[in-house]
Amino acid sequence: MNTVTLNLAPISKLADDQFYDLCLANPDVKFERNSRGEVIILAPTGGETGIYNAGLIAQFWIWNNRFKLGKVFDSSTCFKLPNNANRSPDVSWISLERWNALTVSQKEKFPPITPDFVLELMSPTDTRKETQSKMQEYIENGARLGWLLDRRANIVEIYRPNQVVEVLTNPDVLSGEDVLPEFSLDLRSL
Repeated sequence: MNTVTLNLAPISKLADDQFYDLCLANPDVKFERNSRGEVIILAPTGGETGIYNAGLIAQFWIWNNRFKLGKVFDSSTCFKLPNNANRSPDVSWISLERWNALTVSQKEKFPPITPDFVLELMSPTDTRKETQSKMQEYIENGARLGWLLDRRANIVEIYRPNQVVEVLTNPDVLSGEDVLPEFSLDLRSL
């Protein structure tokens, strides 16, 4: 199954609460929404990608549990970005200070915040152009660090504000830099 984008503008413009209700009413479907208000139906993750995602989230969770500097989120978490897009990175992290500044209601629904860190793992149904565009969107909306992992091509793209995208071929380890202090992602174990 490929990703499908629906332009509902001719019949309706979904308000934030309506988009949230649409997602709740269809729990077996993963939705995102771009900055133009188009609803994106995402393909489910296959087995190999799911295994890789689990390994990634485990490393982030272990690090965060040790240092307790913020909150780690999985690919099911949808964030409301400042440009009005609703996005669900495969792995994301928000500093505790920024997370605690949100209200309980904001934390319960689609948090209106761009994560400090985002990671997208390309799956067989993703296109590089679309995923790169999504990574750029995260950075433009306030993410401080982003990693795009293409396991098929053994390439990692590193996104930082106001910098050219850094491309690494077959790296063993990625540093969390000053965004994720003392974090290193071991790609060899995956």
